[in-house]
Amino acid sequence: MKKFFKLYSNCIKIAVAGAMAYRLNFLLTTLLATILNALFPLVTILIYNAGASFPAWDFYEVLLVQGIFLLTSSLAYLVFDGVLWTTMYHIREGTFEVALLKPLSPLVFFISTTFTPEIFGGVVAGGVLFTVAVSFTGVASALAIVQFLLLFIAGFCTMAGLCMMMAATTFKWVGNSRIPEIYDSVMTFGKYPATIFPQVIRGVTAFAIPVAMIGFFPASALLGRIDTAAFFAVIACVLFMFLGIWLYNKMIKLYEGVGG
Repeated sequence: MKKFFKLYSNCIKIAVAGAMAYRLNFLLTTLLATILNALFPLVTILIYNAGASFPAWDFYEVLLVQGIFLLTSSLAYLVFDGVLWTTMYHIREGTFEVALLKPLSPLVFFISTTFTPEIFGGVVAGGVLFTVAVSFTGVASALAIVQFLLLFIAGFCTMAGLCMMMAATTFKWVGNSRIPEIYDSVMTFGKYPATIFPQVIRGVTAFAIPVAMIGFFPASALLGRIDTAAFFAVIACVLFMFLGIWLYNKMIKLYEGVGG
């Protein structure tokens, strides 16, 4: 593990140095990504400006959910997004052996070498939305902050699992750039308070595909509305991450060369 973190830190330095070699391009890309991601809650703004609302949730509480969702997903994509596209490229070109010949697992190799600084704009936008929302909603207590951090990490685990599963599907679903769109459709349920959905969907988004942990549960913790089910969902999130890792490594064994 120590070796991995040392390798990963060095790869981050190289990736950042590479981005800084073209500073203006990096700054403009980051600025554009920040602006576009800042429009993330546009639908919510339109709903509340029209006089409608989500039951039992005011505007800034929903903004808090969406700010946390954007922050968590952007941080996960910053680390794992390159794994999908690099895996897809190598499978399509028949060069996945490049990773197989490395003295470490392909998954570790891709995570270490595909850090994506360009996604940093999403992290900035998520941080801004989160800060604005918290300034209006406040924090329930010091314990709420501890609970929030635990659930936030669990949400990151969910995103890690989703990214690994997306990458794993490319071994048999070669070159399909629509894969992220399919997963984004599933993640949509995590962008809004889970209480607005039917009970069945709440159960699925809490335990089966725990996308509620990406935004709703951490926000509920900060607001002092946490349900004990959220802490059981933490276990589901960790298992979901390990399922993604297991599936990716399992699919490697099915690799058959050019075109999967």
